[in-house]
Amino acid sequence: MASRKTLKLATYNVNGIATRLPHLLEWLQEAQPDVVALQELKAADEAFPAAVLEKAGYGAIWQGQRSWNGVALLGRGVVPSESRRGLPGDAKDDQSRYIEAAIHGIVVGGLYLPNGNPQPGPKFDYKLRWMARLHKHAQTLVGLPHPVLLMGDFNVIPTDADVYDTKAFRKDALMQPEAREAYASLLAQGWTDALRDVFGDCQVYTFWDYFRHHAERDRGLRIDHLLLNPALAGRLKSAGVDRWVRLKDQASDHAPTWIEVSAPKP
Repeated sequence: MASRKTLKLATYNVNGIATRLPHLLEWLQEAQPDVVALQELKAADEAFPAAVLEKAGYGAIWQGQRSWNGVALLGRGVVPSESRRGLPGDAKDDQSRYIEAAIHGIVVGGLYLPNGNPQPGPKFDYKLRWMARLHKHAQTLVGLPHPVLLMGDFNVIPTDADVYDTKAFRKDALMQPEAREAYASLLAQGWTDALRDVFGDCQVYTFWDYFRHHAERDRGLRIDHLLLNPALAGRLKSAGVDRWVRLKDQASDHAPTWIEVSAPKP
């Protein structure tokens, strides 16, 4: 593949890769991202469409889970070089939520953070424990001299500006103070929240539920995040959300969310 001046890096919660595969393939053809993190595959390992994606020009690594969870990383023209499968810190945690690899000169951690609903309760407790483990692992990555990107569905609404109606989500796990504080603590390590860095105070959403035509009315949430370590943050050029994918029939409730960065020198 010819050398490029920029790299396009994206995250996309497909909400079932079997159902959304046509949308994914159309988006890959249209957007041509260089690196993609996928979440909520909802498919066992053997059901992952590796051959189809390879035909579309993407190498892949993945960790599936039947009916639930599941994460993957795609590389345009390359097979990601896997460095980690599963978030460290709990050997008994068998949920498929984290995968890490080197792709096009960038260390990429693709994650699907627990939703945590209903709260309070064991699911919310698991969410907070998972975030504590993520915080500890992220601390080992943020100061590396080479570029690192953590991206995926964080299931956290960071601030009131990231939700169309705070009252509607007042009791939701996604915007509880403990989850927000854990996310803010993660950023405080030195990570840059790319979308907020690019869009400033402007409204930007990445998720719209299936109720009351919320996608068409742009009543959404920002819960898909791309966090850049200092070595990568200085190369950030632009960011965006491909909402047109969400507006297609039978779409995922998330939209592909992306950034462009200057490519490393060969």
